[in-house]
Amino acid sequence: MTVSGALTDWGACAADLLDDLASLSVPGSGVTRLPFTPEHRAAVDFLSARMKRAGLAVWLDDAGTLVGRLEGPAGRGTLLMGSHQDSVRHGGAFDGIMGVVLPLVALEKLRAEGREPPCSVEVLGFADEEGVRFPTALVGSRALAGTVDPGVLDMEDAEGMTLRTAMAGFGLSPERIGTLKRDPGDVIGFVETHIEQGPVLERAGEALGVVSAICGIERHSIGIVGETGHAGTLPMEGRKDALVAASAIVTEVNRLALETEGLHGTVGAMTIGPNVVNAVPRVARLTAEFRSPDDTVRAAAGEALHEFAEALCERMDLGLSCGLTYQQPAQPCAAGLSDRLVKAVKAAGGQGLVLPSGATHDASAMADLCPVAMLFVRCRGGVSHRPEEYAAPEDMGQAVAVLAELLMSLD
Repeated sequence: MTVSGALTDWGACAADLLDDLASLSVPGSGVTRLPFTPEHRAAVDFLSARMKRAGLAVWLDDAGTLVGRLEGPAGRGTLLMGSHQDSVRHGGAFDGIMGVVLPLVALEKLRAEGREPPCSVEVLGFADEEGVRFPTALVGSRALAGTVDPGVLDMEDAEGMTLRTAMAGFGLSPERIGTLKRDPGDVIGFVETHIEQGPVLERAGEALGVVSAICGIERHSIGIVGETGHAGTLPMEGRKDALVAASAIVTEVNRLALETEGLHGTVGAMTIGPNVVNAVPRVARLTAEFRSPDDTVRAAAGEALHEFAEALCERMDLGLSCGLTYQQPAQPCAAGLSDRLVKAVKAAGGQGLVLPSGATHDASAMADLCPVAMLFVRCRGGVSHRPEEYAAPEDMGQAVAVLAELLMSLD
């Protein structure tokens, strides 16, 4: 493959880099690269060498974020671009890490073509977005935004190691994490590139899309208490079956989401007791989750579910506990940066499709620091968090071109 700018296949270049990074994983199916592990160190070393080769100044901050900086004209500010290096267990080779590779390749493309961005640029590789090893996430992006809670440093992984100890063992100074907040006056914005993790782009025949908003999330814990009894001798009439009520609630969550535009509803966890084949369930506990780019829509669904559960359990003479356990507001993407992305996508031959993100990303934390925008890349079958995760080199090549033109448009 030639390295002259006009002839280089930048999508193939990105695919090669991602193949190399996928090998920096715990042995087994897919990619397993957890934060502050030997696999993470290998990825940092690999990316650092590539960043230096591209002419970037490189360092690792005390939250474990890899930073590659291209210095631009004084006083023009800095555009931050990037995503996360970590994966879920047995995940794919694109989620997160592609968003580190593509902006780096875009800078390589501009350099090969003899073009210089009109501002400073930083490519960021965050250490932990997935929250798989430790029961927290977005530490690197929250540190830059100045919203990180120092208390997370005392959280432990499954082996009892604290985040603080893991970071120190990685050569970091976690006590300095509160000093990493960036000056918002120097930051133009943050742009994250990510596989869509859904089928919308593929169904539309589009390689790229621009994110309108990162969906808000809320979760409800629901507990139902009835009465158990022998499955063969307890009459059907008058039963206080907790699972029957829980099933109706699951159906209602699904109905609300199907009939409400822009709403996703899921019951992903449920337990019942006594959980034996020949006894009527006495208790059922479940978690209902709603997601929407519109917080009003999301909150209304939660209220409607509570009303439904209360009326149902009163009618069936069941005990009910129902409470909101988690809430994260929707994060609209910045119009200015997003409009530039749409224009660049259209210039690359796309429709400039705009769609919401149902998943949380580092961009949602970075929004507390600066304007944010996201570029989605089509993924085959909408598959993510699995070894089969895949984005085509041609699609990534279009994304590289879009990111390069976005940078040049900031003049």
